[in-house]
Amino acid sequence: MAPPRTGTRLDRWWRPLVAVVITLGLAAAGLVGTQAASSAAVGCRVDYTVTNQWPGGFGAGVTITNLGDAINGWRLAWTFTAGQTITQLWSGSYTQSGSQVTVTNASYNGSIAGGGTASFGFNGSWNNSANPVPASFTLNGTTCTGSVSSTPPTPPPTTPPPASSRACDIYAAGGTPCVAAHSTTRALYAAYNGSLYQVRRSSDNTTRDIGVLSPGGYANAAAQDSFCSGTTCVITIIYDQSGRGNNLTQAPGGGAAGGPDNLANATAAPTTLSGNKAYGVYVAAGTGYRNDHTSGIATGDNPEGMYAIFDGTHYNGGCCFDYGNAETSNNDTGNGHMEAIYFGNIKVWGYGTGAGPWVMADMENGLYSGVNAGYNANDPTVNYRYTTAIIKGGANLWSIRAGNAQSGGLSTYYSGARPNVSGYNPMHKEGAIILGIGGDNSKGSAGTFYEGVMTSGYPSDSTENAVQADIVAAGYR
Repeated sequence: MAPPRTGTRLDRWWRPLVAVVITLGLAAAGLVGTQAASSAAVGCRVDYTVTNQWPGGFGAGVTITNLGDAINGWRLAWTFTAGQTITQLWSGSYTQSGSQVTVTNASYNGSIAGGGTASFGFNGSWNNSANPVPASFTLNGTTCTGSVSSTPPTPPPTTPPPASSRACDIYAAGGTPCVAAHSTTRALYAAYNGSLYQVRRSSDNTTRDIGVLSPGGYANAAAQDSFCSGTTCVITIIYDQSGRGNNLTQAPGGGAAGGPDNLANATAAPTTLSGNKAYGVYVAAGTGYRNDHTSGIATGDNPEGMYAIFDGTHYNGGCCFDYGNAETSNNDTGNGHMEAIYFGNIKVWGYGTGAGPWVMADMENGLYSGVNAGYNANDPTVNYRYTTAIIKGGANLWSIRAGNAQSGGLSTYYSGARPNVSGYNPMHKEGAIILGIGGDNSKGSAGTFYEGVMTSGYPSDSTENAVQADIVAAGYR
């Protein structure tokens, strides 16, 4: 997707940004290194150009020129120094953890001949005060030395690198990056090495962050077990892995019910992933998490996508076991002010075939299983032990998809126009995030959540199919 154009309203913010170009090569601190498993000549130049800038945002283009022998597959990494965050990237995929950024080639530009180039671009956010150019880069994990080198490389580490793609890497490659990524079971980026969630024990009210066993890996459940031994623990924070700070914490009261809501028992939903122990988020009635002050979540009629992995055998007919976009005021502010995944068997607003549970969209004042209010025959009962549930929505377009998170692909149960009820076209999304509750803090529902993300943009079916393959490969049992 092309970067946004600056309009008249922003002209005073746009700067003829000095060809913010870094030439890293023979005469500068260049992007030059020795590739593992080869002593071929390696060297490159990087041109990093800030192409436009507006309040809170900017666009940039990056070109890598290969000065050495041909390479097949590249990773370019750098560190932002002023809090900049990539929000969208094209012609590659990216991960960002704090200030650390890694961009990986797309399928069509991974090979660069000697003297050839590869380019990508991105949009980002900045603090409206300073937007400095990164001081240095690394290529394929090697610090740049400033000259073409043919020195024999250091042997590669014996520990294999993390898998090349997790769910959010796949979304980014598809042009619809994650803007929220929550999981208590595993990393959702191949490079993520931070905390997944926080627990608090009842014996002394101290807390402990629970991270991953390795970058891109599974939760360190043993750390929780040790910390919570001999007492009980609750989950206090579910961290956002996207780098945007969209963490989920204890939900406050709202228009439908007071608060704060209960926190989930940290050991009530044990599971394993490829033989590794982990814990999900067990939501009993009265439990809820929320973030009313988010970054990057869709508002208005802007497009977004989301998926969640639920326990398909744990549900009820209460309102409303949701994960997704909700009101920032914790009140029902009208039709179209929400867009969240609902899972359960309540039939008050909408339902599908069989006895439920159903995957439906909570768009506020309606759980929709299709274009009609009430019954829609194409939305079947879905009760896999581990269920992948997907809702995505754009301008007068939305979809329901679902599948077995342990095997197979996804099925599309609805894809079409917004409900034929007033107030949903256009949508009026507000951008809060909820888990286990309704937008107005209705909290009579039950369910179990393992992982989920929200994206910027309307993901393609092919992107979601690739995400489903990653979920299956994770090995939920």
